[in-house]
Amino acid sequence: MTGLRSDTRPIPLLVLDVVGLTPRLLQHMPRLRALAGSGSQAALSTVLPAVTCTAQSTFLTGTLPSEHGIVANGWYFRDLGDVLLWRQHNGLVAGDKLWDAARRSHPGYTVANICWWYAMGADTDITVTPRPVYYADGRKEPDCYTRPPALHDELTEKFGTFPLFHFWGPGADLVSSRWIIDATRHILRTRRPDLALSYLPHLDYDLQRFGPDDPRSERAAADLDAALTPLLDEARAEGRTVVVLSEYGITRVDRPVDINRALRRAGLLEVHTQDGMEYLDPMASRAFAVADHQLAHVYVRRPEDPGEMAATREALAGLPGLERLLDDEGKKEYGLDHPRSGELVALAERDAWFTYYYWLDDTKAPDFARLVEIHRKPGYDPVELFMDPLDPYVRIKAATAIARKKLGMRYRLAVVPLDPSPIRGSHGRLPTSDDEGPLILCSTPRAVSGRVAATDVKSLLLQLAGLC
Repeated sequence: MTGLRSDTRPIPLLVLDVVGLTPRLLQHMPRLRALAGSGSQAALSTVLPAVTCTAQSTFLTGTLPSEHGIVANGWYFRDLGDVLLWRQHNGLVAGDKLWDAARRSHPGYTVANICWWYAMGADTDITVTPRPVYYADGRKEPDCYTRPPALHDELTEKFGTFPLFHFWGPGADLVSSRWIIDATRHILRTRRPDLALSYLPHLDYDLQRFGPDDPRSERAAADLDAALTPLLDEARAEGRTVVVLSEYGITRVDRPVDINRALRRAGLLEVHTQDGMEYLDPMASRAFAVADHQLAHVYVRRPEDPGEMAATREALAGLPGLERLLDDEGKKEYGLDHPRSGELVALAERDAWFTYYYWLDDTKAPDFARLVEIHRKPGYDPVELFMDPLDPYVRIKAATAIARKKLGMRYRLAVVPLDPSPIRGSHGRLPTSDDEGPLILCSTPRAVSGRVAATDVKSLLLQLAGLC
């Protein structure tokens, strides 16, 4: 890397993470298609697991999970004895970040992170990330975290409170991506960072709800494309190079796989009971799984015991929907050989995905199972995108909870079903074809072509910025 003179400004970049974007969906997005047509386009080889936190960490460090350590959206923290998903501290991501490399070449290089993950504690100049207010009485209210702190009130005054309940849950829709787009436009106009990273989640929602081939998913792509138009126009007028990438493609699924229930029936997974509700006991379990879309990390308490490993394998052998169990050699093959990974890693078949469910009787499910509770569930739960269709009073319950919320009272929005069958889209596996995989677009002609590896995104962005 040769770098620039300190008095020469790098080429400004806008990097849009359009989650779930594939060549098929691009056909319904004329504005992005035009950007690729006048610029360049390539297939993007993703990583295993093809999930948000892992893919973004690879883009920004240029390394695989075996080095940066983000083996999924969450994992079993052995030193805490707890499963934790969707942490936010950038200190969890090991390695040299994109902005570190940029500043070595050009001291003073400025970076804005608008809703990419692991934003808190990152050495970026501007940060915006979802962060609810957790009141002492148990209420959770929408909000965001910003650096510098004054940016919080500035964005809230202009665009309203960050729309958390449109960012995830049954109400997830275009509203959250519009807010992020507006915040990105404002930051570009008022701060002019050298690099702006912006995360747009809209395609994640209906593709998981209805599948990638449903007309509602195609309409979601068209709606997001229209919402992006002002941002893209302003970036072009400013002379800012635009890069659009996606972390994964979402494929059609119709088979939920209850991996933890299989381990429990085999006597390997343990629970403890409080107030009639069962809670996973990871510290006592001989084996349990942290499910994350189409991949699950299987943690074995005594891996040095051949009998315990054999019992775990036997419990999962022949489980419908489970395609492969990766051992140490398998994890190394895919760059998942990191201490945070499970002793075994389960991969689902193409049309299947893993639930986190561990109870055998729905009457004993913990109360958080029916809530949008991404931090309490010991695994990813896409069913949070739905309201329970079997509950005739679900909308009345939701309205009552919202009314209590507006009055400043405690509330429980217990509307999430315990039936995983409605899910029609998932991701996490490596794609079987470019048509269903992620891609990368650039407003610069001939900047990308053929295939770009996820580990090469960092160096590509440095090159586009004129820093190497």
